[in-house]
Amino acid sequence: MIPGSFDYVRPSSLDEAVSALRDAGDEGKVIAGGQSLLPLLRLRLAYPETLIDLGSLPELRGVRDEGTSLLVGAMTSHYEVLRDPLIREYAPLVAAATSTVADPAVRHRGTFGGALAHADPAGDLPAVALAMDAVFVTSSREIPASEFFADYLTSALEPDEVLVGVRLPKAYAGWGFHYEKFHRTAQAWAIVGVACLVNRSNGEITGARVGLTNMGSAPVRASAVEEAVTGGAADREAFRGAASHAAEGTSPPSDLHGSAEYRQHLAQVLTARALATAASV
Repeated sequence: MIPGSFDYVRPSSLDEAVSALRDAGDEGKVIAGGQSLLPLLRLRLAYPETLIDLGSLPELRGVRDEGTSLLVGAMTSHYEVLRDPLIREYAPLVAAATSTVADPAVRHRGTFGGALAHADPAGDLPAVALAMDAVFVTSSREIPASEFFADYLTSALEPDEVLVGVRLPKAYAGWGFHYEKFHRTAQAWAIVGVACLVNRSNGEITGARVGLTNMGSAPVRASAVEEAVTGGAADREAFRGAASHAAEGTSPPSDLHGSAEYRQHLAQVLTARALATAASV
């Protein structure tokens, strides 16, 4: 299908972008890499009156070391995230999950901030941001990941806010990590995904962070799993026991790819695998 008509604005500064969004009101939409938005426009599932293109804002690109955290610019492409040495050193879980996003063509065009602002619960990066306690830096404030994902394709961004970057804490550098994803084909959305961080010492798990992909209308933090595994032995039997709590408090969808019950079972299986891989057992 052909998208509906819209006005196109390409601001040369962040202030201009915010002003354009404010002028457009509820009928304005930001476009970054366009890999999520353009299909919606073609299917007329989204029909904004104004598109604000952030492609001319170089200050929104790149990864910056801020001491205790990294700031990833919202317009940084997935490909750039994957190749960045700071990401590899301090946030390898981000690199692991990003490597599973779609295909190379999409990763070269799609942006880190765009994928997160899109707030698709089947996307790979929202669960990672939740597990890592990321902070979303906008043109007017900072929003913790626990408050950013409001509902299906809905974030906490106000109509006149632009996502500037995402702050990733370095606190989990050195922790074991893994992103376990089950999908039909290499380019497909995750039926279920698990973002996992674990810290172990002397054969015991001393800390864990687990985020779930596509287990509700927003990414889910598997707090019951984290509590069950922390303080326990770093072995597969313990991980299977902790993973049995993975579906608690979730409301996964039922669709052509699997029922809610299937996804709940899958979450348990994948969580056990992710814990074991992250803990290297």
